Amino acid sequence: MPLARLVTRSCGSMPVALIWLIGALVLAGAEVLTGDLSLLMLGGAALATAGADWLFGWPVWADGLVFVIVSVLLLAGVRPMLRRRLAVGAGLPEPMKALEGKSALVIDRVARHEGQVKLDGQVWTARPLNEDDIYLPGDHVTVVHIDGATAVVSKIV
Repeated sequence: MPLARLVTRSCGSMPVALIWLIGALVLAGAEVLTGDLSLLMLGGAALATAGADWLFGWPVWADGLVFVIVSVLLLAGVRPMLRRRLAVGAGLPEPMKALEGKSALVIDRVARHEGQVKLDGQVWTARPLNEDDIYLPGDHVTVVHIDGATAVVSKIV
C-alpha cells in the first residue's frame, strides 16, 4: 500500500474520521464555557467532516476543505439565526410593557426606598423616577417603566 494512501486514511494508528469526531466533541464541550455558539458551529463542521471522511475516504486536504466550507456556512448562516432566536426572550414580558404609561394611585408614601401604588387593580412596590421626589397617599402618578417588580413612577402634568 502506498504511503500517501496510508496517511490519508489514518494518522498513526487512529483513523482520520475518529480524530475529526473527537475534535467535534471537544469543540462542542468547549462551547459550554463560552455560550457564543461559535465553537458549536465549528464542532458541527468537524462532525460533518468526520462523516464525509468515513463515508468517502477522501484525502486529508479534502477533509480540510469540507471543514472550511461547512464552518463558513454554519458561522454565517446558522449562528446568526440561532442567536436571534435565543435573544427573543430578552427584555420585559409583554404584559409588563403594557403597564408603562398607565396611571397609578399612591396608597403608601412613595419615596427613594419605599412606597406602594395601586396599578391595574394590583398593589405594586414603587419608587420615584427622580430620587428626591415624594408622593403621598391619594396622589395620581404615571408609571414610567417597570424595574423588576418595582414600578418607577413620576407625576406627569
